[in-house]
Amino acid sequence: MDDQADPATPILFRYRARTIGPADLAVIRATIATHAADGRTRISQLLCAAWDWRQPNGALKEYACRDLLLRLEERGYLTLPPRRRAPDGPCQQDRLGPPPAPGPLLTTADLGTLVVHPVARAERAQWKACLAHYHYLGYCPGAGEQLGYVAYVDGHLVGCLAWGAAAYRNGPREAYLGWDDATKRARLALVVQNTRFLLLPWVRVPHLASKVLAATLRRLAADWQARYGHGLLLAETFVDPTRFRGTCYRAANWVDLGCTQGAGKHGNRYRAHGVPKRVFVYPLARQARARLAAP
Repeated sequence: MDDQADPATPILFRYRARTIGPADLAVIRATIATHAADGRTRISQLLCAAWDWRQPNGALKEYACRDLLLRLEERGYLTLPPRRRAPDGPCQQDRLGPPPAPGPLLTTADLGTLVVHPVARAERAQWKACLAHYHYLGYCPGAGEQLGYVAYVDGHLVGCLAWGAAAYRNGPREAYLGWDDATKRARLALVVQNTRFLLLPWVRVPHLASKVLAATLRRLAADWQARYGHGLLLAETFVDPTRFRGTCYRAANWVDLGCTQGAGKHGNRYRAHGVPKRVFVYPLARQARARLAAP
């Protein structure tokens, strides 16, 4: 399946930069019929391998493929085998054990000792547990490209951050960049979303939050390049105004783009939840806005 469709071939469905024609649909249906007993993950792996559908770092685009299959099923083009596990099962934090023991109350610190770096293998369990038990949204394994960070002051863990694939729909961002659908599909991988930002509850050092954000942003694009084989041009985040004012983002020079319409993604559908979120963005390179908007 090629990204550029043959004009003579009818397009049944378009998914981001990919088009699905009758021949593609026949391959998908045949793969499902042959490997239904192997599960949806195996089916997506086989399709990605057959299409050579890969991330810039060479890994198969399994999550994107499974999302594509769900969308095709919603429109009646195919029937997927039953899930092997329920999508709404126990939350990840329910399987992470007790919360980490609180540290001593920290109200002053030498911010010159601040160190921020990607989560190492030995730190990952603690990073997950901190987000699970101390962040109001908990910990949730994301889909697609992801990168976690930890922050230390004087050798003490003070914060945890998670970055992941940008939201596909973000009205204020689209208006800011002047994106149409085709440009968005081509450039969305160059935008990253700050999905979690936590300072541990016993850490109350003035200005630490904005310092942690700034330190992370200084290295984020290079770390992403090393992990996934492509850089980044823009960071985005959503702030719930009923809980926060976005003070640390403003202090770190993020740009406030205004509010969303108050809808969120549930599975493959968007549903109104009645809580518009403020959208903040931060350019990660010179002329980032112009480069993202260019034809």
